[in-house]
Amino acid sequence: MRFATRMLVVQVATQVAVVAVCTAVFAWLGVQQLKAEADSSALNIARSVAESPQVRDLVADYSADPGTPDAADLRDGVLQRYAAAVTDRTEGLFVVITDDHGIRLAHPDPDRLGQVVSTSFADALAGREVVTWEVGTLGESARAKVPVYPPAGGDPVGEVSVGFERASVFDDLPALTAGIALAVLLAVVIGALVALLMRRRLERLTLGVQPEELAALVQTQTAVLESADEGVLALDDAGVVRVCTAVAERLLGITDAVGRPLSDLALAPAVAAALAGAGASTGLPVGDRVVFIDVRPVRRGSRTLGRVAVLRDRTDVAALSGRLDSVRAMGDALRVQRHENANRLHAAVGLLDADRTAEARAFLADLVDRGSVDWAVPGIELVGDAMLQSFLGAKALAARERGVALRVSDDTYLLGTVDDVEDVVAVLGNLVDNAVAATASAPEPREVEVAVLGDGDAIVLTVSDSGGGIADVDAAFAARERDDDPTAVHGLGIGLPLSRDFARRRGGDVWVVDPGGDGRGAVVAARLPGVLRGENP
Repeated sequence: MRFATRMLVVQVATQVAVVAVCTAVFAWLGVQQLKAEADSSALNIARSVAESPQVRDLVADYSADPGTPDAADLRDGVLQRYAAAVTDRTEGLFVVITDDHGIRLAHPDPDRLGQVVSTSFADALAGREVVTWEVGTLGESARAKVPVYPPAGGDPVGEVSVGFERASVFDDLPALTAGIALAVLLAVVIGALVALLMRRRLERLTLGVQPEELAALVQTQTAVLESADEGVLALDDAGVVRVCTAVAERLLGITDAVGRPLSDLALAPAVAAALAGAGASTGLPVGDRVVFIDVRPVRRGSRTLGRVAVLRDRTDVAALSGRLDSVRAMGDALRVQRHENANRLHAAVGLLDADRTAEARAFLADLVDRGSVDWAVPGIELVGDAMLQSFLGAKALAARERGVALRVSDDTYLLGTVDDVEDVVAVLGNLVDNAVAATASAPEPREVEVAVLGDGDAIVLTVSDSGGGIADVDAAFAARERDDDPTAVHGLGIGLPLSRDFARRRGGDVWVVDPGGDGRGAVVAARLPGVLRGENP
């Protein structure tokens, strides 16, 4: 049996049980009410008869006579006719009048006149009114007994007993029972309809999945989601977060996201837009991380349930990609250097083969003085590290293809050797690429100047250009998706935020010294501690 069906059966059974208990209680209360009404009617009639002046006079006279009243006289007496009239008028079972010895002075059965009553009359003679259910000569009845006092007052001289038979007391019980039965039937029908509606609502909310399946689903979801390296964030149709794994909270820098609208999570606009949309983003800086967000809609049949975003931390991948680009540039520079060096050695061998020894000696001396490759970068000899020389030479060749001249500042002073060359060339390469992109579209002269300074174990890089400057410094470092528009310079894509992340991980930073503008280019600087060894001022 399905859970919803079991719930329906349990609800209907519970309702029937509750209604049955209520029915029993109301039936008992109804019976008690009918009995109380009968008792009250009998007592009021008995009081009325006992207070009648005629009854009081006659009963007092009979009680004063020490003999036993004659039954024949009582049969046609005033009390008998009076009691019969009251019995007929009230539709009671009997009206019995006795003297102080319990002798019947009036009774529905004339043959019992002059005899002692079958039930106790002591309470009435003691001045107490009694209402009870008793069995007498006329059967079980609800009866009331009240004392009869003499006209002049004093002790009771008799009693009046009025009774209603059991059947007449419960004449209204069938109608009462029918009303209760109708109410019971209506309550059960309403309860069953409500249970059916609740069942339909439950199945619609759970998409037809049973609770046992839901429990297994939750266990599986928890095991899968929490064991995955990716973060998962699920939103319903209203944009409220329904699932947010610990990895997702860590990547987005949020806490207690479940149950809150996406707009209340204080996310960066680009991140919020990516989560609210659909598809995959190429990478968004979130804090000090680079996060790829893949959003997909969730449907069950024709019903759209919301969307699920998978968040992947690609910070290390992006950093490695930047380092690989730098290493590739250095490799290209080294291949150029090797090719140039081979050409020069071939030239020297040719001079020697031609017995032009003096020219060969001069050629080799010049090669020793200027290095194996003539990078044609003014001031490059001030950079003491051979790897950085090769890297800047390669960047100068690439810049020259775009019509931009790269030179090394006269302020450059670097005596030590770069150890962690990957981070250095990643940051320097990004700053140079941004400066070249900014300068390529500017009017002549198009120049980029690089200054490299050693400061203990730190290296300080300064890159200035002759472009149009940086219009918005905050926007240049803002977290946003990669932008391949060549006009979006100084912060192209995730370059500047990622470069700043590289520097800050080492305890350094990347900042804008001069945003430029009005015909002046920008100046951007970086400081990377712990990357140099050797003698540095």
